[in-house]
Amino acid sequence: MASNKLTILIGADTFPPDVNGAAKFTVRLAVGLVSRGHRVVVVSPSPDTEFGLRHEVHEGVELEVYRLRSWKWFNHPWLRFALPWEVQRDTGAILDEVKPDVVHVQSHINVGWGLVRQANKRGIRIVATNHFMPENAAQFVPLPQFVLDWIVRVLWRIAGNTYRMTDAITTPTRKAADYLEKATGSEGVYAISCGLNVSNYRPVMGKRKDPYALFLGRVEQEKHIEELLYATTRFAPSELRVIIAGAGDDRGRLEKLARDLNISDRVEFRGLVGDEELVTLFSEAAVFVMPSTAELQSIATMEAMASALPVVAANAMALPHLVHDGENGFLYEPRDIDGLATAMRTVLESTEDRYQAFQRESLAIVADHDISTTLDRFEEIYRGN
Repeated sequence: MASNKLTILIGADTFPPDVNGAAKFTVRLAVGLVSRGHRVVVVSPSPDTEFGLRHEVHEGVELEVYRLRSWKWFNHPWLRFALPWEVQRDTGAILDEVKPDVVHVQSHINVGWGLVRQANKRGIRIVATNHFMPENAAQFVPLPQFVLDWIVRVLWRIAGNTYRMTDAITTPTRKAADYLEKATGSEGVYAISCGLNVSNYRPVMGKRKDPYALFLGRVEQEKHIEELLYATTRFAPSELRVIIAGAGDDRGRLEKLARDLNISDRVEFRGLVGDEELVTLFSEAAVFVMPSTAELQSIATMEAMASALPVVAANAMALPHLVHDGENGFLYEPRDIDGLATAMRTVLESTEDRYQAFQRESLAIVADHDISTTLDRFEEIYRGN
């Protein structure tokens, strides 16, 4: 690695057009590294039935992407995966062709599992970032809970075996790093923010005349979006409406719940939204709500903060790293609907001065998560510093 510029091969089990935090981080990392003059090659499951090298444009930048043969998960709306033994075979050939200075995998399955082993055989430096919680994936497997618990333990054991073959392990927050160390027996896990381009958002200061609460993310059961719906019943129709942006297989259940609660006329499910629409939603919302209890960081919450939004979030996993209770919003205890509603009302009914104080603090906290800082840190790790 004598050259100042590196050849970096990024292995990811999820990559756009997938829409989730890990995919967002991976494309942002790849684009940022290319903008700094590095050669970046991405390896990821194909989103369709075609596989091989493609030149794909993401965020206005052309990337080299090797798409692996993939299979659709039987009861998931979009998830496709590559088989580990096929990953081993295919990534071995890719590594020999690309000859990277460093391999950076984004999980321990399935691409990460095979790619780490092939890179290890070749003596290539390996960095692993963990975005994956086996507990989240378990909901998509229709098995008894005791079987799911066993599967989770096995997955963490596999993760530990894979991560022990790497030179450095990272995850987005210190709390997530501590959790990963305990679950896998790993040591020295680095906490490095996923980062975001803070300048891409449009902060609008001041209270809103037509307030709405916004949720952005995968519409899946582990996000606990129903808590936001139940909290909405504590408000009069004229006080608050709700916009839920994102796609997922929990939407039908949540739409039925909104009808049963007689709030469907003020709850709007937007589905997937484009970047420009998303920026507008953030700029016009009054409060961002994140009820999930399994966030390793929450890019969506950081995007809301970069838009100067006060945030109300569950007091769980990594969210307290972003939401400082009483400063840029409030934390509530998971499943405490009254606590969630009270926190939302406190934000919405705050004076103009206090509302803008929440906004300024969101901007101040998220400033430390700018993507440039994240890229600096990964460049150091790639070089072994």
